[in-house]
Amino acid sequence: MAEELRDDSAAQSLAVDGVSVRYGATTQVLDRVSLTVPPGSVVAIMGVNGAGKTTLARTVTGMLGYHGGRVTAGAVRWGGRNVTGRPAPYMVRAGVSQTLEGRRVFADLTVDQNLGAGGITRRDRRELRTRREWMFELFPRLAERAQQRAGLLSGGEQQMLAFARALMQSPKLIVLDEPSLGLAPKIVTQVADTIRTIRDSGTSVLLIEQNAAMALSVADHAYVISHGRVTRSGPAAELLADPEIRTYYLGLADDGARPEPAAAELGLTGGRAGA
Repeated sequence: MAEELRDDSAAQSLAVDGVSVRYGATTQVLDRVSLTVPPGSVVAIMGVNGAGKTTLARTVTGMLGYHGGRVTAGAVRWGGRNVTGRPAPYMVRAGVSQTLEGRRVFADLTVDQNLGAGGITRRDRRELRTRREWMFELFPRLAERAQQRAGLLSGGEQQMLAFARALMQSPKLIVLDEPSLGLAPKIVTQVADTIRTIRDSGTSVLLIEQNAAMALSVADHAYVISHGRVTRSGPAAELLADPEIRTYYLGLADDGARPEPAAAELGLTGGRAGA
């Protein structure tokens, strides 16, 4: 186990190779999905509700089994090792953390107690103190509200706390599930700045995001997922310049016509693959 979980930052890359996922006997949500997250990068996964984005996040972070899902084909590799089906505690120890859609802070605990819960698997108290100090530097509003119950924070502050709690694990990869959901545009800009800071600190980011404008503004590479399949991928700058992405996701095209084949390919016309 110690060998499998050694801290080798040069090897901390994520590869999802042809992964298919089912819930129960018949509901297929992911169909041969492949992607990579190189060390020190932000990779965005974009798609409409029901495209399979959250299931992909669960598959990477070890949460899939808790929701009744299973990988039926392909493999997830972290740092070159096959971690397919490994549970969440294993993935946390291996250096992978996650923030959940809807923030999910511990409402009855203080900000400081939430941070303590985030670092619960770490035994080095000096490291935890250093990590907490950095969280308060990164999120000054949290420092001001350290003894306040998390449930009394604003939506934006709760999202910052969700980030900070996940970062207390000193992860090599953090999976962010819809971090801009329900936030005002000004706060979304702050979230984007925070994602850049996280990447610049040496933590890779897998960003699951419906807000394509925000996702493409921070990502190095992006994938579009529709009905459980990857339909587009490439450098974020190239996708940002793609006329169909600009039209259907960003609303920046002058021509109001929406050719149905393209809309279907991008996953913008009906259907629901799953979470």
